[in-house]
Amino acid sequence: EGQACGLVKNLALMCYITVGTPSEPIIDFMIQRNMEVLEEYEPLRSPNATKVFVNGVWVGVHRDPAHLVSTVQSLRRRHWISHEVSLVRDIRDREFKIFTDAGRVCRPLFVIDNDPKSPNRGNLVLTKEHVNKLEDDKELGPDVDPEGREDKFRGWKGLVNQGVVEYVDAEEEETVMIVMTPEDLEISRQIQAGYVMPEPSIDDPNKRVKAPLNPTAHTWTHCEIHPSMILGICASIIPFPDHNQVLFTLAQFGAVLTILVS
Repeated sequence: EGQACGLVKNLALMCYITVGTPSEPIIDFMIQRNMEVLEEYEPLRSPNATKVFVNGVWVGVHRDPAHLVSTVQSLRRRHWISHEVSLVRDIRDREFKIFTDAGRVCRPLFVIDNDPKSPNRGNLVLTKEHVNKLEDDKELGPDVDPEGREDKFRGWKGLVNQGVVEYVDAEEEETVMIVMTPEDLEISRQIQAGYVMPEPSIDDPNKRVKAPLNPTAHTWTHCEIHPSMILGICASIIPFPDHNQVLFTLAQFGAVLTILVS
């Protein structure tokens, strides 16, 4: 209320605050991948080159930004660079921004495979094999040797290192396409394949009403782990917030926040 109105923000349930990683190895890698450093850049020779920024500093330009972005992104998903690194490509302004600094708020998302050569294209990178390995983690007892446990244990860290889950900050979230659930992803794939989806039945009073998918959305890049992970603690404890008018949800959120603070 009052002066703080519109300034109070809340962290998502699975948020992660970056601790920072060195940026020099990434800059050296891009120089080896035909990035022209700023000191050697001639605007008249390549006026349409994409500017490359690292932590807000203009370090060079690149003539093939699509290949550069996909290469650096594959490095992150293979855990050759830190999962904290944020990659933001602004096609309209011809800018590629990389952030490795500390203090950025990220949240995890499932990755969707968009590799044209992959047989799993259009599906989640997460497979039953990954789920079975997570189930095997439960069988590792506390008496297992710590070194052997480190080799066998997958866990959440294993999903991140294998590119199944990706941390995305607010800047990068503006440049990705996020589908709410795996079911919505499957429906979208069927629509793109030309299948006619049946009209939702209105006879069931208990059926949840969902907004129809946009048929023009061709490429999804990420999927929510669960739609409730978008919200913070105060908003997530409101029962069925998607059935309320937004003003009632905001009013109840303000009441919960007041109770928790006091």
